[in-house]
Formats: sequence, structure tokens, C-alpha cells
Amino acid sequence: QEFSTLNTAKPPFVRDVEAKIQRYMRSSYSAAWTLKITWEKAPVYAAWTDTRKTITYQAVLTTDGFRSYILMLYQNGGMQWDYTRLTSTNVLIGYT
Repeated sequence: QEFSTLNTAKPPFVRDVEAKIQRYMRSSYSAAWTLKITWEKAPVYAAWTDTRKTITYQAVLTTDGFRSYILMLYQNGGMQWDYTRLTSTNVLIGYT
């Protein structure tokens, strides 16, 4: 979902993103554009092992035209798989 807020009223989601950035970065921030990407009940890799174990999370990209941020938000209780039980030991959660 895209939020272009340069000259429009900001929805509650964008105001929440701004508040998080202001709190964690300890600086003022006013979003001009925000993109929310949601993965709902995504299966663990390799999904053929257990399709009941899923994760729900969001990537939020936002910019004020000068600074840009990405927030990785994980649903409380949304990670239903145990990464320590995966066949691979080099697990990466996030982005690169």
C-alpha cells in the first residue's frame, strides 16, 4: 500500500511510522512518501517441511525527500516457526 502524503492529510499508519522514526532516531521526521509491504502467513523456507509454520511481517519504506528509512515490523506472536530447528544454520531475517 502506497501513501503519498506530500500535500495531503496523513493517515494514522503514516503518523505512527513518523512517531517510530522520531522516537528511535531522536530527530524530527515528516514523511512525504511511504510504502507498506505485508507478508501474511509466509511459510518457512523450505515450505515442504511444514506448511503450518508461518510468519507475518511488514517492510515499511519511507522518505521525506532527503532521508529514507526502512522499518521491519513483525506481528506479535506472528513468527510460528523456530529458526533453531531449520536444516540450514545461516538464517537471515530482514533485508540485504
